[in-house]
Amino acid sequence: MALIVQKYGGSSVADPEKIQGVARRVVETAEQGHRVVVVVSAMGKTTDQLVGLAQAITPSPDARELDMLLATGEQVSSALLAMALQARGRAARSFTGHQVGILTDAAHTRARIQRIETEKIARALEAGEIAVVAGFQGVTAEDDITTLGRGGSDLTAVALAGALGAEVCEIYTDVDGVYTADPGIVPEARKLGRISYEEMMEMASLGAKVLQARSVEFAKKHGVPVHVRSSFKPDPGTLVTREDPGMEDAVVTAVTHDRSEAKVSILRVPDRPGIAAQIFGTVAEQGIVVDMIVQNISRDGYTDISFTLPRGDRARAVGVLEEVARRIEAAGVTYEDRIAKVSMVGVGMRSHSGVAARMFATLAKEGINILMISTSEIKISCVIEDKYTELAVRALHEAFGLGKERGGGE
Repeated sequence: MALIVQKYGGSSVADPEKIQGVARRVVETAEQGHRVVVVVSAMGKTTDQLVGLAQAITPSPDARELDMLLATGEQVSSALLAMALQARGRAARSFTGHQVGILTDAAHTRARIQRIETEKIARALEAGEIAVVAGFQGVTAEDDITTLGRGGSDLTAVALAGALGAEVCEIYTDVDGVYTADPGIVPEARKLGRISYEEMMEMASLGAKVLQARSVEFAKKHGVPVHVRSSFKPDPGTLVTREDPGMEDAVVTAVTHDRSEAKVSILRVPDRPGIAAQIFGTVAEQGIVVDMIVQNISRDGYTDISFTLPRGDRARAVGVLEEVARRIEAAGVTYEDRIAKVSMVGVGMRSHSGVAARMFATLAKEGINILMISTSEIKISCVIEDKYTELAVRALHEAFGLGKERGGGE
């Protein structure tokens, strides 16, 4: 008898009918003799609606109070699913993040899990109950409710699977697995049967919305197999697991894109020690995560520094950097919102050369200018103008032979 953690996203529990469908699937799993822990997101667009309510009150809601508000969405769906399970004759109990013992730091709206006290949920399982846990949330040592950032229910599920020693963490969502590109842009995109933690982390951080990047990082650290599956079809999905030798046979695994970033540039920055520390120290103090950074060659003792960051943080970053620019006597701050990041990901890049050259040649052939470049062992990212995103993704997918014709299906 295995312990299985299942997570259902917002689209999977969007209305009472879909909650009943989730209940049927959970009951089927339990009837196979498994112990089941279910983690749920808020129903449909509930989180967005709650954010809208907060912003209707104030454009800058207090982070603690925002967490108090947002955490209610998952509480609603967990209680409704427990009721649906009980109506089907199964013993079930819903839990908030607080009740299940998910303890976090105090970084409201982006808290990190510090530990999980599993005693209460273990007792429920021993009593034969299905535990239904509100995802996306935890509690500080001072009993303040926190949330784990967008996609945080994935992290709740993976963390519980690790803490409880579950055999697998099944992530049920509105897609049936991880693809070589967004099927909405590339109809020929191929579903992957298996993908390594490293590749999935890169893809999640580079725009693929299937899993939260932090949840994959946690799964890798604790060795939790993650199975991405469709809530609406019985397909086997994609298994996210440890890298095996065969995974390097394919040089590139997938193409991803991200349209959620902005580019900020500080012009004519004095080229002397300590200036970059002042610039990025100021940004870090605002809790803003910087992605790609490019510094031009110094000319006449001055240089330009450009970087990308989440578009939602752009206005705040520009505000504080304009003061920094005045202080260090830079020429000013500019920004560009109409950018996109297109990336190639694959563990095979470690042992194969020429990926960057082929990527750059493909973009050049399509007349797409590269604004910024970033690389790691298993990915290459290029910032381009947003209007070329779909063209770039399709061209790269074809150039690297990632379509269905390469291997057919999975």
